Amino acid sequence: MHFILPWRLLRSVCVVGVLASAAAVAMAQGAKAPTPERTNAFNDPFVQVTSAMPACPVPEGPLYTETEVRDVAHVRAQHGGSCYRVGRCRLPNSYLYDAEIIPRVRLYLREDGRFGDTSVWVLGERRLVTLMGCVQSAEQSLAMEQAVQLVDDVLGVVNLLQVGTAPGTARYPALQQR
Repeated sequence: MHFILPWRLLRSVCVVGVLASAAAVAMAQGAKAPTPERTNAFNDPFVQVTSAMPACPVPEGPLYTETEVRDVAHVRAQHGGSCYRVGRCRLPNSYLYDAEIIPRVRLYLREDGRFGDTSVWVLGERRLVTLMGCVQSAEQSLAMEQAVQLVDDVLGVVNLLQVGTAPGTARYPALQQR
């Protein structure tokens, strides 16, 4: 038994040494760590509704690394099922509504007539609709928020719209232009 601990300790020291050597070689060669791939792993609906302001910062959308997916999966499962357990949802998971809600939000905003001069994207997560993009005025932003709140099954609206297209003023993570 007393040989197991020293062997494991020796093996750990060797592994750490090898990793440290590899890191030193990579840094000496100027190698960058690979950027982890990000995907819409949960298939959250994310669509552009209007596109009249071409200089508007494009939101990056619901993108997750593999590590982030593992970190939030349990929380999403808890949040998704809680409304059903307490009787506030007819479907067993609140994320199931999003695939129906977002197309209706898109249609409603396009048909409304007041928002054709905007560039707006919508994201659905757990019956919450997030508005991202650019509008002409604060009044138009509020009107859009209130309009989306009227769509059936929408639990709430997160308004991250900005007035105008000034760079660096987006209230949401924007895609980096390359």
